[in-house]
Amino acid sequence: MQATDTNSGRAVYWGTGRRKSSVARVRLVPGNGKLTVNGKEGDLYFQFNPNYLGGIKAPLETLGLENEYDILVKANGGGLTGQSDAVRLGVARALCQLDPDNRSPLKTEGYLTRDPRAKERKKYGLHKARKAPQYSKR
Repeated sequence: MQATDTNSGRAVYWGTGRRKSSVARVRLVPGNGKLTVNGKEGDLYFQFNPNYLGGIKAPLETLGLENEYDILVKANGGGLTGQSDAVRLGVARALCQLDPDNRSPLKTEGYLTRDPRAKERKKYGLHKARKAPQYSKR
């Protein structure tokens, strides 16, 4: 969904990403490639981990737009891995709002696919979701 920023009149593109119990609301704003997560600089928030930061900027790099848009994120729930994957999905969805032609290259790279894996619930009679008590014959 495209909206206009009331303060600057710039175009803003929104995307929401989810992974496990993490939710990331992503805004793409024309800028110079800066990442801000929950008011902190992206490098600090994701602890300078190249796996997290590289994954987040991967959809922009696929389209060659890494230095043209700032990424503003509100992320909550889960851990850093889930949040970084949620941000990546949100960025990819926002890029689809930017231009519908971006959908095809992002889809082939797998950036528009929501990862359905989540923690399985614990069942009664078991220690964890599948771990059973130790069996003893006598």
